[in-house]
Amino acid sequence: MSQTERQRYHVLEMVISGRLTLKKGCHIMGISYRQAKRLKKRFEDCGAAELIHGNRGRASPHAMAPATREAIIRLSEQIYADFNDTHFTEKLNEVEKINVSRETVRRLRRSNGIKPKRRRRAKKHYKRRPRKAQEGMMVLWDGSPHRWFGDDQQPCCMMAAIDDATSTLLEAFFIEYEGSFAYLKLLEAIVTSHGIPASVYQDQHSALRRNDDNWSLQEQLAGKQDPTQVGLALASLGIRAIFALSPQGKGRVERLFGILQDRLMAEMSLWKIKTFKEAMASTIMCSQMRCNG
Repeated sequence: MSQTERQRYHVLEMVISGRLTLKKGCHIMGISYRQAKRLKKRFEDCGAAELIHGNRGRASPHAMAPATREAIIRLSEQIYADFNDTHFTEKLNEVEKINVSRETVRRLRRSNGIKPKRRRRAKKHYKRRPRKAQEGMMVLWDGSPHRWFGDDQQPCCMMAAIDDATSTLLEAFFIEYEGSFAYLKLLEAIVTSHGIPASVYQDQHSALRRNDDNWSLQEQLAGKQDPTQVGLALASLGIRAIFALSPQGKGRVERLFGILQDRLMAEMSLWKIKTFKEAMASTIMCSQMRCNG
């Protein structure tokens, strides 16, 4: 019996014994006078058991089947162990044909001791730069060195570019390292597929901006250093180069790399599991054929 039901029990006892009127009792219980009359009649006829809600102890008709719950936990611990809650929910809906919400998946995982893939940290508040008003006005590009193909493989670099107005991924590819050649290839891909942007927002990588103190005589006379090869290409196309003063300044493309690292590596781990299972099945089939032969 809940605390509310206990309170109603004591109030109705006082009403029946004549120590309290039903009109005052309905105000104490927080219900209407008509509802109080119905409760009083049921209480007199059948006792305190009638004060307990009829659905108490019954399973909800919308409750998840135990078999489905066990299947989700099993998939989460085995095949999709490297997937975050949102990515895992998408796989359940698309591949496993188990239609559940992200919140249900999150609750099931936490209640079974499966920790989140990344810890949630308190957000630092920065002054947000407003997006450009139209596509093509600004492109954000960067490179992300990482062990993209697994911890057992050599690191490489993903080069990517997004539009500032829409955060649309314009181009992305893998290359050995971040440098002038990588940025020139990225620029070529952007111009060929999407046209020439008005400006490029970038960090102060040495391939993009001169960071040395070596000034030639001509540079000293001109009062400025010559640009890098990438800078020359941007200038020849009339693209304005804007340099970010911090990683947070180009946070939109940084978030893109975080998402891609999270999802691509999880997908690759899933691909490795499937490839291994297929190879094992093929080996067993060949062994059986040799034995039968």
